[in-house]
Amino acid sequence: MGCGKSSVGRRLSELLCCHFMDLDDVIVEREGRSIPDIFATDGEAAFRAIEAQTLKKIVCHPERSEGSSTLVLALGGGTVMTPECAELVRENTVCIYLRASVDTLVEHLASEAAGRPMLSGDLRSRIETLMLQRSSTYEKTAHVTIDTDGMSIEAVASEIASVLNRLTSL
Repeated sequence: MGCGKSSVGRRLSELLCCHFMDLDDVIVEREGRSIPDIFATDGEAAFRAIEAQTLKKIVCHPERSEGSSTLVLALGGGTVMTPECAELVRENTVCIYLRASVDTLVEHLASEAAGRPMLSGDLRSRIETLMLQRSSTYEKTAHVTIDTDGMSIEAVASEIASVLNRLTSL
């Protein structure tokens, strides 16, 4: 959360001339309610089940628009913490981990923490806890890690495009 996945993903899809999807947006559209509402009504476990089903449909049965087989997909911060999701991502995508420091994440999330169910309580403490819990899984799942501190959305998207170009030319 807060590392710029959605913003970078949108820009990257423009650079690659392909479709962009945000997994959270797909879930909201599919369920007809917000993610905070799903968490509040059904709990995190139910949300994670919905998330896993939605991810599987996207990566295993891609219905691409505009004839492109390439898709930029932004995942939620906890998506790969579900082993099934981590395996789907690792085996069926080129996963890019946008790594940001706690300071950067606090700065990016300060104005929107109230609307994010996983960030209730002291923001810095919650981010530190989540990063301790998640960083090793992020690193194991990702094919590429990019440190984003101090980088603009454009710079991160350009770096990813360069990395993908190198990977596809091998």
